[in-house]
Amino acid sequence: MGQGSYSKTFTKDFNAAISSGMSRGDALKFASSMVNNTGRSDVFQVSRGDGSSNQVLSYPIKRNNNEKTGDTLMIKCIQYRPPKNGSGLTMKIDNVFNTDGSTITKDQVAALKKANPNDPNAGKPKFTHNFEDTNTRLKSNQIIKYYVELPAPQEINDSNSVTWGDDKLNALQLAGLTLAQDAIAGGSENAVEMAQSAMAILQRGINIPGLTQDTQNAIKASISGAAINALGANVSAGSILSRSTGQILNSNLELLFQGVNLRTFPFTFTFSPRNSKEADVVKAIIKSLKASMSPKAGDYNGSAQGIFLKSPDLFQLKYLHDGEDHPFLNTFKLCALTGMQVNYTNAGTYASYGDGTPVNIRMNLNFKEINPIYHEDYSSDEAGSGVGF
Repeated sequence: MGQGSYSKTFTKDFNAAISSGMSRGDALKFASSMVNNTGRSDVFQVSRGDGSSNQVLSYPIKRNNNEKTGDTLMIKCIQYRPPKNGSGLTMKIDNVFNTDGSTITKDQVAALKKANPNDPNAGKPKFTHNFEDTNTRLKSNQIIKYYVELPAPQEINDSNSVTWGDDKLNALQLAGLTLAQDAIAGGSENAVEMAQSAMAILQRGINIPGLTQDTQNAIKASISGAAINALGANVSAGSILSRSTGQILNSNLELLFQGVNLRTFPFTFTFSPRNSKEADVVKAIIKSLKASMSPKAGDYNGSAQGIFLKSPDLFQLKYLHDGEDHPFLNTFKLCALTGMQVNYTNAGTYASYGDGTPVNIRMNLNFKEINPIYHEDYSSDEAGSGVGF
């Protein structure tokens, strides 16, 4: 191999190793070992002191160092680590308890307000929180188990969704809400009882300008329907109004945001091993993914029949283009492998080589992100230079 070809090959393998997540030192070791081989090593491993490794399972095996890898999917397996505080969510609440554990009294609250006349929140409970999701927590100090590099799937897509739902709030509900807010804003310890008393007063009579007396009476009757329901009836305010006046309350129907959803990514890969070496790689890929998605023995007994089970490993997915971050396709947050199906007769019938390796294998993987995607994620460095998440 000439000096120019040696340098070019070394640089390419070094850059590919860095893109896959290796440290600079490990990438140098890998590139140095590769330039002296006619083909790319399908499995290599650099041990680390923390128990992690840079083992790479790559299919198909490159025939020579000048062959471009094209677009690939890099799957990095990461050991799951629970948060140090037990949940990943911490909250501190002040101005509720004294140091001896007793509840702060009204006199103490008054003293705090007097001592801090310019602070409108003096004496009121306040909280500070730290909500750290799993994706953020595991970005640092990762324990990497291995890498799997596969050709880009024939079908690549991403699907983002959020949950919106219908919500109603009529005038009577708004009136009750207003009374409750006024009672709570008064600062009384009996805010709930005050709100209930106010609703009782509302039931005795209500005056809405512009309505006839019959309609006023119908509204009063509809409010009183709650008392009848306590006796076992099933009467709604809307049904009483409709029977009495032929009208219903305006529900002020509106579509409101209700929550976020987690994304799923199904992938299909086909293996057709060309030799015994590739067959060993395919076997290792399937076995490694199966093992990583399975729960581990937990504490106490130290076996799968113990009391506890530990979480399976997690996976970081990344699309690559000739060994570098893909310039267009989407990026991923950490994922769990929730489903895996392997068809060893993808040729339509059972057929194998002399060593028993099936001639055609189809592997279906279903990944699900462990955290949702937010607006701010698209302006982060993790969004990459392509379409983002």
